[in-house]
Amino acid sequence: MASQVNAFLETLDRHLQEKNMVTNLLTMAEKKTGVKKLYLAAGGVGVIALWLIFGYAAQLLCNSIGFIYPAYASIKAIESHKKDDDTQWLMYWVVFSMFSIFEFFSDIFLDWFPLYWLAKCIFLIWCFLPISGNGATTIYSRIVKPYFEKHQGSVDNLLNKAGAAVHKLADKAADAAKKD
Repeated sequence: MASQVNAFLETLDRHLQEKNMVTNLLTMAEKKTGVKKLYLAAGGVGVIALWLIFGYAAQLLCNSIGFIYPAYASIKAIESHKKDDDTQWLMYWVVFSMFSIFEFFSDIFLDWFPLYWLAKCIFLIWCFLPISGNGATTIYSRIVKPYFEKHQGSVDNLLNKAGAAVHKLADKAADAAKKD
């Protein structure tokens, strides 16, 4: 267990050497408090984990973590000229939406799982981590894409029929409005 904690701290320390908004804030806090930014970050992760287990509004915190950063990164991807980042974030949102639908229908059972919000938060972070083989890429390529390819024709036919029915209904409504 101690070796796993040390490996986590080493990985975290490597990431804390990068320049970004979070590391800039941690560097500023380190200067003011005298506490190393590694310990500040590890403490922050610990506080968030405890909040997700025991805290009030754990669902809001978990969903915010799974939504705010990915939404920001998606906007940046849209505004960039690269296509790869767009594809990554589209895969994330497909997996996120499928998970949300699954979660809606299994909510009654999930309330019995005491670490659910922590587990969901870890899952969402795994899905959006900027690593190869992250959760969104793995789930999309192994589950979503094969299912989509198998059923795409049927779904397209159903959508075309629904669109024709709506168009026909709109024409009838327009005709009825003209008569009155």
